[in-house]
Amino acid sequence: MDAPVDLYNTSYDKFSAGVQQVVRSETYGEDIGQSSWMTADELRHFIALLGLEGSSNVLEIGSGSGGPALFLAENVGCKVTGMDINEFGISNSNELARRRNLGSRARFQLADASQSLPFEQDTFDAIISNDAMCHVPKRFEVLKDWHRVLKPGGQMLFTDAMVITGLISHEEIARRSSIGYYYYLPSGVNEKMIVEAGFDLIRAEDLTSSAATVSKRWHDARANHRADMIRVEGESNFEGLQEFLWCVHTLTCEGRLSRCMYLARKPVP
Repeated sequence: MDAPVDLYNTSYDKFSAGVQQVVRSETYGEDIGQSSWMTADELRHFIALLGLEGSSNVLEIGSGSGGPALFLAENVGCKVTGMDINEFGISNSNELARRRNLGSRARFQLADASQSLPFEQDTFDAIISNDAMCHVPKRFEVLKDWHRVLKPGGQMLFTDAMVITGLISHEEIARRSSIGYYYYLPSGVNEKMIVEAGFDLIRAEDLTSSAATVSKRWHDARANHRADMIRVEGESNFEGLQEFLWCVHTLTCEGRLSRCMYLARKPVP
């Protein structure tokens, strides 16, 4: 099995390091502080699908470094609550909110998304979760809890980059899983759980091509700044992340591991 490598602690704790910002810019084109397969244009697409506006109260599950949530607060004007299990991510998120004078619209809290959410029933207009659900156990129970905290008519959207759509070797599974704990599932299972949790499934989209593009650009951007990146994260971790990114690129390019988006609504009684 591939040795574990650190993506999240390094990315979040060293978020403002000059080389990290350069790598994000070369990877995504528009750096909004993400550390996933999502581009800024893709987030704009999600905003439109969810119908977010200034009066919306939004929950982001797996808010990471806080960049996408702050993008929502700044560009849409909505209220955003971010949750993540990584302490560095929450610390960086709250510091960014303070620096950008967004503390009144965006707040971040340390929480385990696999546990019952610390919010009252019918609290949020929308829930968004980008490339985080694959880390969360008890997915069906989690979806039911999302249903609980959404207002009637509220919508949820999540992406899952671990949908198996072809043959994958155990070595590739190990390398793809080297940065954390993951859950893989066959095509169609997310849709089934969403409906059984009480949602109306509105839309599903295949976003695999974006993961293929971003993983290649991320790999190449890091290679372009190899020496500086090694100074930030160490040589062993650098090489491990390069192998991880190339594995993602290979699996997605060949269509053997897919990234999908799911949009669903809580019915109005």
